[in-house]
Amino acid sequence: MNAVIDFLADKLYSVFLIYLLLGAGIYFTVRSKFVQVRLFPAMLKSIAASRSDAEGGISSFQAFCVGLASRVGTGNIAGVAVALTLGGPGAIFWMWVVALVGMSTAFIEATLAQMFKVRADDGSFRGGPAYYIQRGLGSRTWGAVFAVLLIFAFGFAFNMVQANTIATTVSDTTDIDAGWIAVVLVVISAPILFGGIRRIARIAEYLLPIMAGVYVLLAVVIVLMNVGELPSVFGDIISSAFGLNEAIGGTAGGILAAMLNGVKRGLFSNEAGMGSAPNTAATATVSHPAKQGLIQSLGVFVDTIVICSATAFIVLVSGVYDPTAAEQSVEGATLTQESVADQLGSWTTLPMTILIFVFAFSSILGNYSYAEINLHFLGIKGNSLQALRTLVLAAIGFGSLTALSTVWALADVAMAGMATVNLIAILLLGKWAFGALKDFEAMRKLGRDDRFVGRGNKYLPGDLPGHVWDAVEDKEEVVPHGRS
Repeated sequence: MNAVIDFLADKLYSVFLIYLLLGAGIYFTVRSKFVQVRLFPAMLKSIAASRSDAEGGISSFQAFCVGLASRVGTGNIAGVAVALTLGGPGAIFWMWVVALVGMSTAFIEATLAQMFKVRADDGSFRGGPAYYIQRGLGSRTWGAVFAVLLIFAFGFAFNMVQANTIATTVSDTTDIDAGWIAVVLVVISAPILFGGIRRIARIAEYLLPIMAGVYVLLAVVIVLMNVGELPSVFGDIISSAFGLNEAIGGTAGGILAAMLNGVKRGLFSNEAGMGSAPNTAATATVSHPAKQGLIQSLGVFVDTIVICSATAFIVLVSGVYDPTAAEQSVEGATLTQESVADQLGSWTTLPMTILIFVFAFSSILGNYSYAEINLHFLGIKGNSLQALRTLVLAAIGFGSLTALSTVWALADVAMAGMATVNLIAILLLGKWAFGALKDFEAMRKLGRDDRFVGRGNKYLPGDLPGHVWDAVEDKEEVVPHGRS
């Protein structure tokens, strides 16, 4: 069974999905006139101007942190190390490339999530691919297909994998039995998950920036200690990316291995185009959809260009990783941990374990928030929602104790399926996001910050459904769960 699933996942990723994701990213970059470059200062301004007391939903910054919570996980520590092991230093170059074009894809999908969102019966907002597929393309069936795939992948499978990573790392470092780690994970997760998206947003708002900042600071210290080696590090990255360094390219598989591993790890670390982050982007209260698009685009930059690069530089300047070796003695998160210890001493083992715990735990919270939004789309609420929250907690406990190769492989297939559905949808709906971008830039030229209007807007191909983006929102009009 594993062999069949692995074969299917490999073909979906290496033969089809990578090219679809890259093609979509390049298309959105060109059509938006390089929005990720032109409006980068506006991304930073939008984050700074975000209100923490957002009425009805959550603030833009909270949505940014929840999205980052799911993006920033063990993949940033282990995944980058795996890419280096399998693809050599050149994989990092292709990781950067895919992040830069992926920023435009993230802008499009988050903007669409805002445009087609609905106000739920609890006063908060709901949205994401399932909603813009139904409301923008008129297909509830495909919206439901996307929702089911996401719930399985993010609500259960990925949370089991993250829990397993926590249990394995903590157990190996501290000799604490995995059973006790499972109990602690369930106990600390329960009140947050049962508190819903707003509580998850409040936790992520404080937890993620601090821990990400600590990790980047750690990387900066190590890089400064080895500042003289930076030119050679950049040289190795660039030369092996194009197969110019034969010694490195030959042992790591050459330019194709560098490209495939860099692209794959980059795409599935920052999730641009996967249809996951838009679920949280839609819950934010903003005056214009493009603002949240810019903020989520910045999330891709932070995840890959900042945090993944931090891991890459830590490994590449250490004495643990040998790019010319046919096989590495250590791989994954262990390679990163030992690289830090090589530079700063063995005392860093415990802090690194804590960082891995926080990154993985934040992913559990972010992943569940995506699943809950799609549960609402399917009409699951009340006692049914509480039951599913309990099942997610059970999955976290079970994942802490079980080898999950089959579950991980199935989740890969499910994520490939949801990415395919989402990418086709945003390619078909892209004209709406381009219209919103034109409207946003027209306001900026006039020095205005008016609220976006979705009806009678000359930049849009038509009127948006519902009343969320009317000239004056009718706050009494709500959409019950499972309808739009």
